[in-house]
Amino acid sequence: MNTRNSPERPTVALIAGPTASGKSALALALAEARGGTVINADASQVYRDLCIVTARPLPEEEARAPHRLFGHVDGADTGYSSARWANEAKAAVDEAVAAGRLPILVGGTGLYMRTLIDGIAPVPSIDPDVRARVRALPVAEAYRELAEHDPEAAARLAPADNTRIARALEVVRSTGRPLALWQRSREGGIGAKIDLRALILLPDREWLGARIDRRFAAMMEEGAVEEVRTLLARPDLPPDAPIRRAIGVPQIAELLAGEINPDQAGLCAAIATRQYAKRQYTWFRNQPPSTWKRLYESQNYDLDGVIEILFHG
Repeated sequence: MNTRNSPERPTVALIAGPTASGKSALALALAEARGGTVINADASQVYRDLCIVTARPLPEEEARAPHRLFGHVDGADTGYSSARWANEAKAAVDEAVAAGRLPILVGGTGLYMRTLIDGIAPVPSIDPDVRARVRALPVAEAYRELAEHDPEAAARLAPADNTRIARALEVVRSTGRPLALWQRSREGGIGAKIDLRALILLPDREWLGARIDRRFAAMMEEGAVEEVRTLLARPDLPPDAPIRRAIGVPQIAELLAGEINPDQAGLCAAIATRQYAKRQYTWFRNQPPSTWKRLYESQNYDLDGVIEILFHG
């Protein structure tokens, strides 16, 4: 049982890092050792339709310690957001604390973690007409307009990043203020209310890449193709559902359509995962505060050493 919790400032552990770095296994081991509840902080693992492709914990793993916010969102839901996750995560943290357990956040979605800890920008609701008009624009036209009205955002974004360009443009069109101005004022974060003990896993890149390759090959053998087939066969799955963009889904969709063979699908998915892991690695190395401990190991993590780093280091 976690004896460090107090009603005033409860201890919350966080284990973060790129995909395939060993976060989930370490979080589960920590939960067993310290009487913890594992709380998902990965944007893909919230969807119930994908277990194999997203490397969600298996039922036998979930049976070893309480797990929250894994597979609880329907794949057809197009409105799930970091703000919604943060509200659910706050409730999960409160539940664990009330039960005398250690909340253990685990995942690789930096936006989720930042929203929960630092809060969210108080951007007003976007006018639906404005949103519809912006989303109908070709990305090149939207980018040109964004460069005119919010050059800071345009300089920060890639010209082909349709989703983020549309978001920045709809905000400035609807509110008259650039998104960055809204983001400088954040509300609702729990960072000041908890004793956060954060650890970032940053293993050797070559080790991580080889692990990614092996893991996706295993996913294909374990039923990833059938999992995606079942997902895409849903008649109520919207064309813009975020779950369609989960790594592995587009590649297996091409396989199912006869456009590529299984070896090509596996290779393309592994490359996409490596690219994603590279972006995560860069973010976690540079963005979180220095108080978040970094661990540069590439093998099995020593649990006693991790506990020492988190709670006594």
